[in-house]
Amino acid sequence: MCARALGGATLAMEKRVGVAASASAVGKKEGEGPLKRSFDHICADARFGERSWERAESALLKKCFALACDKAGLSPGGLDYILSGDLLNQCAGSAYALRESGAPYLGLYGACSTMAEALGLAAILIDGGAGEKVAALTSSHFCSAERQFRYPLEYGALRTPTSQRTVTGAGALILALDGPPPYLTRVTTGRIVDLGVTDAADMGAAMAPAACDTLERHFAATGRGADYYDAVITGDLGIRGSALLRELLGLDGIGLGSRHCDCGALIYDAGRQGARSGGSGCGCSASVLAGYVLDNMRSGAWRRVLFAATGALMSPTTSQQGESIPGICHAVALEMEAE
Repeated sequence: MCARALGGATLAMEKRVGVAASASAVGKKEGEGPLKRSFDHICADARFGERSWERAESALLKKCFALACDKAGLSPGGLDYILSGDLLNQCAGSAYALRESGAPYLGLYGACSTMAEALGLAAILIDGGAGEKVAALTSSHFCSAERQFRYPLEYGALRTPTSQRTVTGAGALILALDGPPPYLTRVTTGRIVDLGVTDAADMGAAMAPAACDTLERHFAATGRGADYYDAVITGDLGIRGSALLRELLGLDGIGLGSRHCDCGALIYDAGRQGARSGGSGCGCSASVLAGYVLDNMRSGAWRRVLFAATGALMSPTTSQQGESIPGICHAVALEMEAE
């Protein structure tokens, strides 16, 4: 048997796909934020002992992956597949971090939605019988992202109130057939949604319509309302994007209430840490999921969670050419009880 199509690009897993292990690693600023107790590793050195920001990001991801493998009692070569991606050109951060792993590797790019994309595909691979142990991981680094997408740090550009800070962080989950809970039970693949936002300093506005589209399709296809879940977690719309999402869903009569939270709004104390509208980057939702979210599920605080990571599918070139910013959102349901 394999995943059952429910409509709306939503699949129901027929097998028990559990989370065998998870790990999160972050930088100093993230380790000073509200979620500091949920991270497995906090590094005070932004360069992680490396000579460039890009090498630092690879070192961060490599550390996070090693922690997850240790928790699962696996060597990287014992995995059937590794799915990973990042924000660097050609997903170089992941490729260099995993080049010695010895496992089959699939590089992904979904911008900040990459963790949900990797998790969904990993679950589908296991459910379809292609493997029994699959790793999903991703990372981002403030300094490497600033150099690629915005301005060199030395430039000292001022940030607008709607801007978000790229998280220096990584998250890794190892999924396993008949593994321990939580189980991945539903996967909704996102559609590209573009409402014409062109401001690269307002990615929350660009991504919120895609989050609205995916959540509405997920609820319709599964027959589950938002109240089925203990938490509906987006990432990373930030503070502004989260408000826009609630407004858009409200127009269609859907209320998330207090069960909604956003990884970008959670990871920093935006006012105290100067993060403006919150955090962003592939490592934002990944590190929050691997730490804070799974901690809450394993403690019993949450039994059912819908994890919906969002991404802005832009590049420096398209922004410089005046193109609008397409958004994407992939959603994965995690539940402590198997059906």
